[in-house]
Amino acid sequence: MNSAEIKQIAKEIDDAMRGRKFGKIFPLSATSFAIDFYPHAGSYLFADCCSRTGSAFLIVRKLKELERSAVHSNAFIIQLRKTLTGRELTRSSEDAGSISLELSGEDDVHTLVIQLSGGSPNVFVIDKEGVIVAAARTSDRDGQKVGDVYAGPRVDQDAKCERPDLQGGTLSPILDAERRQYDSAARFELLAREARKKLKSEFAKRRRLLSNLNGDLAQHGNAEQWKKFGDLILANISNLRRESDTIYVTDYFDPKMSEIGIAADRDQPPTEAAETYFRKYTKARNAVIAIAERKKAVNAEIEQLERRQEAIEQAISSQDEGKLSEFVSAKHVEPQASKEKKKADSFTGARKFVSGDGFEIMVGKKAKDNDHLTFRIARSHDT
Repeated sequence: MNSAEIKQIAKEIDDAMRGRKFGKIFPLSATSFAIDFYPHAGSYLFADCCSRTGSAFLIVRKLKELERSAVHSNAFIIQLRKTLTGRELTRSSEDAGSISLELSGEDDVHTLVIQLSGGSPNVFVIDKEGVIVAAARTSDRDGQKVGDVYAGPRVDQDAKCERPDLQGGTLSPILDAERRQYDSAARFELLAREARKKLKSEFAKRRRLLSNLNGDLAQHGNAEQWKKFGDLILANISNLRRESDTIYVTDYFDPKMSEIGIAADRDQPPTEAAETYFRKYTKARNAVIAIAERKKAVNAEIEQLERRQEAIEQAISSQDEGKLSEFVSAKHVEPQASKEKKKADSFTGARKFVSGDGFEIMVGKKAKDNDHLTFRIARSHDT
């Protein structure tokens, strides 16, 4: 965001939220969150301090949409909630590329600074003495660390930077639309990456299996050779000779009737040696059949994966998110629905109300129900 946009957003926040109190905060990612000021004004303040997507503007969302999108609160969100909840927004202004929200309590004032320029987006909570008491991101710069007196980064003023022509409208919807488009593109990129990654893993698994099957086949050896050795030992039972661990026999399968050596344990009788080779023959023969069938099935799976790969690449090239989603589990791209939410939907031991600000209020019918609400259903950002 440039300085003109930051100044415009500060004005829009001041116009919409001044006089309202810091209410619920919804952590939407590791670096972004939305704040509801009450009485609810129809919009939420969105802020993101990611180094690539640092921004702040007003968004219009349904409460349930934010609740579904919320992730677990980190230490900074918990500190925000603890320090600022209930404080009244008395002024919103732009200062050196940052949006400063002055929040007044009963006896002091804290400032929420959304730093958007200087190459280091961040969010700070500053006390009345100007000291940083909480920061969304750690920094080693002076004036940017918890315990320092806050000093904003050096900002190069761009003389050509002009406020966008809004034609009587507001900037927030424009920035929100751009952010949604960016998030949609990022989501599609994640889908494509996960689909390719999953497919690559499936290919690797099948190829490892083929390698293992070939290894098993090699270990069983040549079935016909084992049968030949067993037959030759029995055929030469009366005229074979032994030397150490080798039995020498006449090869009747060779037109030249040459003598060959067959490995056998020196203490093993020739008939038992022949039986050993017949057992090896049976195992190898059965293995050839079983492994051939398994390899055929694996090769069929690989062909199916190749067709899936073509479909995935086609979906990526045509930007078909719906088709691409069919190849990726939702858990890879969306926060999983919490077990607590499912329990809340099925829990019948509470009365439910909706406040004038649109908040859902749950009240246990008895003490045991209140305990269940507090410790089993309530999420980290609930009050």
